[in-house]
Amino acid sequence: MKLIRLDGQSLTRAQLVAVAHGAQVELAAEQLPAVARAADFLAEQVRREEPIYGVSTGFGSNADRLLGAHHLRDQLPGAKPSGETLHQELQRNLIVTHAVCVGDAFAPGIVRAMLCIRINTLMRGHSGIRVQTLQALAAMLNAGIVPVVPQLGSVGASGDLAPLSHLAIVLLGGGEAFYQGERLDGGEALQRAGLAPVTLSYKEGLALNNGTAQMLACGVLALSKLENLLDTADLAAAMTIDAFAGRLGAFAEEVHALRPHPGQVQVAANLRRLLHGSTLSDIPYHLVPRFRAWQPHSWATPEAQALRFDIGWDWVPFSQRHGREKFYTRFRPFRGGKKHQPQDSYSLRCIPQVHGAVRDAVAQAARVFEIELNALTDNPIVFPDAKAEHVEQQVISAGHFHGMPLALAMSYVKAAIPVLASISERRLNKLLDPATNDGLPAFLIGNEDSTESGHMIVQYTAAAIVNDLASRAMPASVYSIPTSANAEDHVSMGANEARHVLAMADDLGKVLGLELYTAAQALDLRRDMINAARNLADAADAAALAAKVQGGPAAGDGEHAAFLAEVEALRVELATADEFHPGRAVAAAHAAIRAQIPFLDRDRALDGEVATAVRLVRDGTVLSAVRASM
Repeated sequence: MKLIRLDGQSLTRAQLVAVAHGAQVELAAEQLPAVARAADFLAEQVRREEPIYGVSTGFGSNADRLLGAHHLRDQLPGAKPSGETLHQELQRNLIVTHAVCVGDAFAPGIVRAMLCIRINTLMRGHSGIRVQTLQALAAMLNAGIVPVVPQLGSVGASGDLAPLSHLAIVLLGGGEAFYQGERLDGGEALQRAGLAPVTLSYKEGLALNNGTAQMLACGVLALSKLENLLDTADLAAAMTIDAFAGRLGAFAEEVHALRPHPGQVQVAANLRRLLHGSTLSDIPYHLVPRFRAWQPHSWATPEAQALRFDIGWDWVPFSQRHGREKFYTRFRPFRGGKKHQPQDSYSLRCIPQVHGAVRDAVAQAARVFEIELNALTDNPIVFPDAKAEHVEQQVISAGHFHGMPLALAMSYVKAAIPVLASISERRLNKLLDPATNDGLPAFLIGNEDSTESGHMIVQYTAAAIVNDLASRAMPASVYSIPTSANAEDHVSMGANEARHVLAMADDLGKVLGLELYTAAQALDLRRDMINAARNLADAADAAALAAKVQGGPAAGDGEHAAFLAEVEALRVELATADEFHPGRAVAAAHAAIRAQIPFLDRDRALDGEVATAVRLVRDGTVLSAVRASM
């Protein structure tokens, strides 16, 4: 992979994802003098015995305690001198006492991203870290040493102190790390990689563990997943629309120009592209037959007998057309699968408004993250070149470590994820329910012998995931718990927020996989049922098609001739139509699914197929097939 150049000013989300996946980094040479100036400035202030927070004072609630000239404990009976200065001990102790996270370790990609973020912010030259320490951190990353960072322990201010201490402790030769597939003591990992542990100098411990790298790494990697899942959600919705033979007017460009929320406009445009070329969407009502269970006498020819269904319509008698004459002039008087109404349900019609709002939430988080990637996030901030009368004007304690900008952005996304999963599950359910699926079989299975469940329980799984996502959507950012003897009396909990979003993104993908799995089944049935009607119309006369229509008058009835004339008009319209098919992009997605999951003609074990559907979303197979087709 191409080296990612870190200068503290130009790191992008895409570059961070590349580092998470194994790309190496290099330090921008032109920025290193600024890094060195800040370190040299702190060393000079210590020589002058200036009181500086975190350099010559304790941390947090110990900030009012100044370091002395020597170790008092060396005067204790039997004391053994440590060999460290008080300043070195202060920085080392900060790391070793703060590395107290618990729980499962973060995945290596997240930890690599954390290291990259920390290096990049220290490259700004306002942290006081020495160039050689920064180079050692980059060398550890490039060598493939991945510190073990348990997931639980950050309150998101003063940054991600505990998890970042787990990063830094390995640099000191402590802690644990993964290296070449093994979990080792940190010192052994350094040794195997040919690296030496570092002894920290002034403020270096604080520079290493005071920042927002965990929440930012989790957030950026979550957004990397979510941006693909947003496109996948639009795709799943488009396949469901084609399976419903849905109406496209609600996605028209001129409609969304009147309410131009960016995400909404984008989703509507996506749907138009995904459904381009479809002859299923916007099909006239009367051409869509209703499913009927297959019977031995359903079809006249052996080829047609092989179909998995029967089809039919109801004829609308003349006595029921009063006040509706204009409608039945435009549409033929047959009720099949598609309801005679000018609008689809909200889960179809409002896709741009719902999917678009989720896109806008993700876009807001992306804006925040792009600022944070190149921001200084530790404390205090060193301004070595500032003209000032007092050192307090050159080393300024501020609050850039506070994660609330990230936490609130993640709260927004966290609330949005269940919304996208919920509307997907509602579409899935609508496909399965014969009361709402516009003429498809119940649970998308023929079930002529009443023994089959089809996709019934797929919806249960989706519902369970949606409920679980909703129960996790409560924002962590609104529950501050003060720390450090109330010196840190308002914290962000942004690390929990971002960690939740990262996990929730994976579960959203599972719901979308289930919708695609179900929509592919429904699309097969809808396409094949309409084409079966077309083929029958093309091969037979009006009497044969009339056998598929219920409610028509019997021979000898005064309306029988008119009935047959209307059936003949329906036959001609079907027979002269081109073969019905979904949009080109939807067809590409359907083909990618069918390459690995066959149509469900009879009940069979579905566990492997469900796992495959989820994988096809997770690894991007379906989305890649669609992008290649457009």
